[in-house]
Amino acid sequence: MLDKDALASLKGLKSQMEAEKERVDATIKGTQSRYGFAVLDDGREIFVPPDEMLKVLPGDRARVCVHPGREGKPVADIEKLIESPMGEFVGTCVTKGKAFFVQPDFGTLTRWLFVPPHARNGAKAGDHVRCAMLRHPIKDGKPQAKILRVLGNHSTPGIENQYAVASFGLADEWSPALQKDVEAAVEAGIILEGRVDLTALGFVSIDAAKTQDIDDALYAETTADGWTLYVAIADPADYIKPGSRLDQAICARATSVYFHGDVIPMMPELLAQQTCALVEGEPRPALVLKADINNDGEITQFKFIEAIIKSHGKLSYYAVDRYLSGNNEDPVMHTSAVEALYQLYRVLRERRSVNELVMEDRQEFRWVLNDQKQIESIEPNEKLTSQKLVEECMVVANRCAARFMLEQQSSGPFVAHSGFRADRLDEAKQFFERFAPELLEVDPTTVTGYRQIMATLASSEHELPLRQMVNRLLTRASLTTAGGAHMGMALPAYTNCTSPLRKYADLLVHRQLKALLRDQVDTGIEQGVLDGLSQSIQTARDACIYAERWLAANYLKKLTGFKRQVPLGAVVAQISSSGFIARLTDSGLEGFVDLRKDPEKFSFDKWTASLTSTTRRFQLAQEVAVYCVGFDPKTRVINFELVPDCGLKTAG
Repeated sequence: MLDKDALASLKGLKSQMEAEKERVDATIKGTQSRYGFAVLDDGREIFVPPDEMLKVLPGDRARVCVHPGREGKPVADIEKLIESPMGEFVGTCVTKGKAFFVQPDFGTLTRWLFVPPHARNGAKAGDHVRCAMLRHPIKDGKPQAKILRVLGNHSTPGIENQYAVASFGLADEWSPALQKDVEAAVEAGIILEGRVDLTALGFVSIDAAKTQDIDDALYAETTADGWTLYVAIADPADYIKPGSRLDQAICARATSVYFHGDVIPMMPELLAQQTCALVEGEPRPALVLKADINNDGEITQFKFIEAIIKSHGKLSYYAVDRYLSGNNEDPVMHTSAVEALYQLYRVLRERRSVNELVMEDRQEFRWVLNDQKQIESIEPNEKLTSQKLVEECMVVANRCAARFMLEQQSSGPFVAHSGFRADRLDEAKQFFERFAPELLEVDPTTVTGYRQIMATLASSEHELPLRQMVNRLLTRASLTTAGGAHMGMALPAYTNCTSPLRKYADLLVHRQLKALLRDQVDTGIEQGVLDGLSQSIQTARDACIYAERWLAANYLKKLTGFKRQVPLGAVVAQISSSGFIARLTDSGLEGFVDLRKDPEKFSFDKWTASLTSTTRRFQLAQEVAVYCVGFDPKTRVINFELVPDCGLKTAG
């Protein structure tokens, strides 16, 4: 038996151990290994051992007990689950013996989740599925999942797109209630009184041949000192009441999503493809820009008109392009309109090229899909003159909309681009000192200065690709309530208003323009709404990239077998301290070359955008040869390896 002193010592030790414990709420962070970390609200990351990680899932919010572990390092034990964000998720069905599991595609979660027989919903091994948690592992470390929907397997046509839609939580169906709302809105109609009748003007739409949600039509006529341009834009705003259930659903989608082989429309088809689409031969409500443009390409005056228009022809990009090159007579009945638009386009493009900034043409590629919605071939594809023509007309409409809202002190939305990041201005100055000292006295925070910098770098004959190298110092364009410069286009203000059937931000601009035309109160766009739209748009973009990488990996596997036998020509498209993105010359497909795995050690120079070892050197825009060796099944990033002797330094 222990004496009183020993018992007292034990009690004291126990009290000391309890005193050293800390019970706090934390967010669980998983890793690719079995252990994890508890991220406390004060920023500390406490080690969670494997046995404790069995009780939780990555992202869980839990009460943990922090106490000293081996060598005095703190360890977190899981005491109580507070909440789990893992609701619905996607994964792939797998079996082990007679047991059936789903391998989840959810963050860093690597463990398989057991699916009991009653929760399998007809799924088979190899099926890609959408699931939900059936039983959390907090009690005994044995989680269970249930299958909500079978998406298909590797041989299902379009499975890459379907999986991306489910993985990123994109809405791809309309509920019966929303369908009824759309039908009721269309049946109720809109007030046409007060709209200007422009049906006699020879509007034509120029778009892809298969396009059904036609949201713009063009007409131009020559004048004594230039042209009058009319840009008619589909006008769904009066059918969709702000704040309504339908409006909220469209806002949540934010944009139409264009996958290869599939489209998820932002707006119900009854509106986007029928009631509001500017289809040939049908009178349609439209918001019309009428702009007078002189022979120098300057917009001398403009106004927006709520109108009724009628498209006199649905023309395809290819047909118009062939007509303009003298190889096609299809649009002959619209010759005067097309010819006027073409002549106007040439003047507008020339003016923008000289006075503003036009995005440089980059080699584009067209994917040809087979019946299985897999890539059959990839062909070089140049941007057509007809596409550039439409683009210039849209730029006119967008910049006029921005100018009108700015003059009327509207709350936007505008599209702003501030150019160089504020925290990178000193670095930009150092860049100019090294490579373009003639730009040191130019102010990069002004539209004029930014344009001069970009134009100079683009035309530079320097051995390094200076224009590409400076991209890391630039911001991205954003939606804002305050009108500001769009440096990327070298314009004092800009917005987007020409795709209200496909982009919710454009629909918001329509509401603002129509409110101004009707002398109504500004609808008061809030920045939080625009930030939410931007996030939704980014999610849709990420889903498309995910599906595209998967399709590209399938194609390259078919082409190369992921074996180091088929060298592929490429160019360094992006570069960082860990390696570089290589873009294949013949197809435009991209993959990552990870130089961290290379036996040689490479040093990264941000100024020259290069990676250098003892024997080799790689820099931005450099031609390289690579093997395609596989892809990451979670991110679908394609993995390249360098062909031996690639990138060797020049002797001497």
